[in-house]
Amino acid sequence: MRLAFWRAGEDKAVGLQAAARPEPPVPTPSAASQAGDLDLHALGRALLQKRGWIIVPTALALLLSLAAVNMVTPRYKSEARILVDGRENVFLRPNGERNEERTALDAEAVASQVQLLQSRDLAREIIRKNKLAELPEFDPVLRGSSPLRSLLALFGIGRDPFSLTPEERVLAAYYERFTAYAVDKSRVIAVEFQSRDPELAARVANSIAEGYLVLQQDARQQQAKSAGQWLSGEIESLRRKVAEAESRVEDFRSRSSLFVGTNNTSLSNQQMGELNTQLNNARALKSDAESKARLIKEMLQTGRPIEASEVLNSELIRRLSEQRVTLRAQLAEQSSTLLDGHPRIKELRAQLADLDRQLREEAGKVSRSLENDARIAGGRVDGLSASLDQLKKQASASNGQDVQLRALEREAKAQRDLLESYLAKYREATTRENIEAAPADGRIISRATVSNTPAYPKKLPILLIATLATLLLTSGAIATGELLRMTAPRTYAVSAPSAAPESVPGGSRTDFSRGEIAAGIAEIQQLADHLLDAGAAARKVTILGTASGDSVTLTTLTLARLMVRRAKIVVVDLAASSPTIAAVSADPAAPGLAELMQGAASFAQIITRDRLSRVHLVSAGQPGFDPAQLQSPRLTLAIDALLRVYDHVLLDAGAGSQLPAELLTSQARAVVVPDASMAADARASMRDQLTAAGFLEVTMLSRPCRASDAVEPGLRVAAA
Repeated sequence: MRLAFWRAGEDKAVGLQAAARPEPPVPTPSAASQAGDLDLHALGRALLQKRGWIIVPTALALLLSLAAVNMVTPRYKSEARILVDGRENVFLRPNGERNEERTALDAEAVASQVQLLQSRDLAREIIRKNKLAELPEFDPVLRGSSPLRSLLALFGIGRDPFSLTPEERVLAAYYERFTAYAVDKSRVIAVEFQSRDPELAARVANSIAEGYLVLQQDARQQQAKSAGQWLSGEIESLRRKVAEAESRVEDFRSRSSLFVGTNNTSLSNQQMGELNTQLNNARALKSDAESKARLIKEMLQTGRPIEASEVLNSELIRRLSEQRVTLRAQLAEQSSTLLDGHPRIKELRAQLADLDRQLREEAGKVSRSLENDARIAGGRVDGLSASLDQLKKQASASNGQDVQLRALEREAKAQRDLLESYLAKYREATTRENIEAAPADGRIISRATVSNTPAYPKKLPILLIATLATLLLTSGAIATGELLRMTAPRTYAVSAPSAAPESVPGGSRTDFSRGEIAAGIAEIQQLADHLLDAGAAARKVTILGTASGDSVTLTTLTLARLMVRRAKIVVVDLAASSPTIAAVSADPAAPGLAELMQGAASFAQIITRDRLSRVHLVSAGQPGFDPAQLQSPRLTLAIDALLRVYDHVLLDAGAGSQLPAELLTSQARAVVVPDASMAADARASMRDQLTAAGFLEVTMLSRPCRASDAVEPGLRVAAA
């Protein structure tokens, strides 16, 4: 199925024809700069033309840096490492801490040890031990006066060494060459020292590490000594206080008759505890006897068998029960041969009744015995309760004295505990003071060795940095000047090939005024805003028409460049005979839809960019391709894939007579570019036929777009 339109006054369908089109001009670099793109070719040419301004300063920087690093006296660096682990002999810990694990040192503790390594006291000891004050390297005065140094000091740039004391000069040189820092994510401290003499650098680094450990050991011994002296005086005072407190406790106890029994309790409390225990036992016996007697009585009254343990354990009841069992056996044996009225049967039954009566009487005696036991236990409970009440009254009378006694005992105990803790600490402090080698908070895990490689200056990095910095600075200065020149405001002229004059029915030539050009651009701008506002409903737009020349393609490009400001736009060339798309593409030789249908190219290869905007372009194919490739069913799949990626897909269909109708009309809106001479009734008929063909909406432009429809840069985008 193909699309056809009826011209006004004719009864047959006429296919839309595309006339031969002249090739549009290729945009100049100035136009690219005007559109906001960076012209890398022009920038590269500018750098190449001014290469002398880059090479000469770079070579001079290389030579000067090489001479400078060779004139500097080299320094050698040695490094020692200390592990700060807070180690301590477990036998020298306080008794309360021997079974406890020491907490790990935090970052602040390690940083504090670094500051200890940088202390002036340790620096003075290292300077004295290694005789650094006698070396010209550490005392500038020993090297003699320097006119340059004096001149710099005169202007306030440097310091005059003669204005400093010898100790200050040596300390300044020492700290200039000494570095101590904590290694990341560890408790290791690195100690670095630099010197012109590699052996001296290693010796000083090891001396710093050893002096740090000695400084910690001396501090621990001094701490133990000070603690021992203070504790000795406190212990004598506490001994007197403990003796006085214990004496007051004993005097008060003797005056108040508050004597202590077993388990360090008073006699009255001990007696009350014993009476309370006896009272509880008596109450338990009374309750038990009453319960058993009541149970036996209930069994006798109801005639149930007596199964209480007190009754069954009676020797008499046991013998009576055995006799009863024997008689019941004889009765059962005789009943098998004799009738119930036989004298022997009656005799046996009388004997069983007599035994049952004796058992019940014996059970009654046991019950009465238990009741007597309960009454005896009740009397004991009463007597113990009276004794306990009496003791309670006595204890209440002495409660105030007990409170005073306990207060005196607490005071004496507190003084005694404090004395014992001071005595233990004094013994530990005395022991630590007498130990000559107290443990330090760290240990040396890596001693410094003599280095044969200079640490300063780093020749290769200095040469590379100086050379590359000069190269980048000179190149950046030239590139900046070129960019400023390229982006300077100018007046650009849009060149276009001379369009062939078009004839109107009267045969006169049509001249477009500036007002007509502005009206045409305003119409396309209004159409672009309408399509953008429609959003997803205008994802697919087909531009086709009857206008001659490249008017359909130019109109498509103009519409796309206006819409790309607010959306992602791709223009797909389906006209197959227009060179305009290739002319404005950033890659004119790129493959197109024909190569995609053949499988010779991918989507990434066929999509190019407009030179004057952010519009993406897809050409119909390379020159000489077979137009029949655009009839492939795969073309519809390709258009659908583009619809998923871009906000709007603009199809340049040209006359549209050789393309499948379903490809152009499916879920699409139509924009018709009519010939300027097309009558109004022909335009209405074309609109109706396109609507009937399946387009969602048909927009009929008033006139086609031409190459001369150029407008001011920045406000509008030229068509080509």
